[in-house]
Amino acid sequence: MNWFEAAFLGLIQGLTEFLPISSSAHLFVVGKFLPSGADPGAAFTAVSQLGTEAAVVVFFWKDIVRIIKTWFASLRGRVPGNHPDARMGWLVIIGSLPIAVLGVVFQHYIESTLRNLWIVATTLIVFGLILAVADALASQQRELKDLTFAHGIIYGFAQALALIPGVSRSGGTITAGLLMGYTRESAARYSFLLAIPAVFGSGFYELYKIVSGKDGAGATFGIGETALATIIAFVVGYFIIGWFLKFISTKSFRPFVWYRIALGLALYMLLGLGIITA
Repeated sequence: MNWFEAAFLGLIQGLTEFLPISSSAHLFVVGKFLPSGADPGAAFTAVSQLGTEAAVVVFFWKDIVRIIKTWFASLRGRVPGNHPDARMGWLVIIGSLPIAVLGVVFQHYIESTLRNLWIVATTLIVFGLILAVADALASQQRELKDLTFAHGIIYGFAQALALIPGVSRSGGTITAGLLMGYTRESAARYSFLLAIPAVFGSGFYELYKIVSGKDGAGATFGIGETALATIIAFVVGYFIIGWFLKFISTKSFRPFVWYRIALGLALYMLLGLGIITA
């Protein structure tokens, strides 16, 4: 991969990470049409996500600092354990467990078998339809203050579905939130916060493998090119967060549903005609 391809993939990562359309699927698909025609790989995807997740930290910095301070204060007994921010700290921890465990257990399949465009096309369409149903039926009566530990675990398993390319981390968690009656914005905000431990964990692990030479993607893509993609993803992702939260505060997820279905059908056609390989 050259510098231009890395920059372009970083742009795609920043544009798609927070939208319910699957950034990993887009990096995989776009890679097929670049001059090199190379699959960016699970390692490059995970590392570039460090950029977009850093954007989450910056965007929600005040909220994150307040939650962490309150959570530690609750451990020392300085604030009640049921304080909303202390509970949010525990909810992020608990909600992160499913993807951490399943990511380790199924790492081989995630990095090989599941990186198949037939699977990507199918998940894009199927989970797009599920999102459409959830958005249409959602009561949108619950806010983040209403989040329970049981709901946090459900959110966690929904996030874990994003280990399958095409599902979408934000799409899976937002869909779960809508089905449980949360508002679009509340579901999205918790989705972004919940992703922080998982993305940083997987991203830094893959970065270690690249730097130490334990992952072939490190030699193929290069540390410099990967760093460039990560920086671009950070800048673009930061602006997408604000736009997305503003968009869903007044509009439905229907445009993203139609996009997912159209992309999935287009992939079926391209694969069926032999224009691209799975």
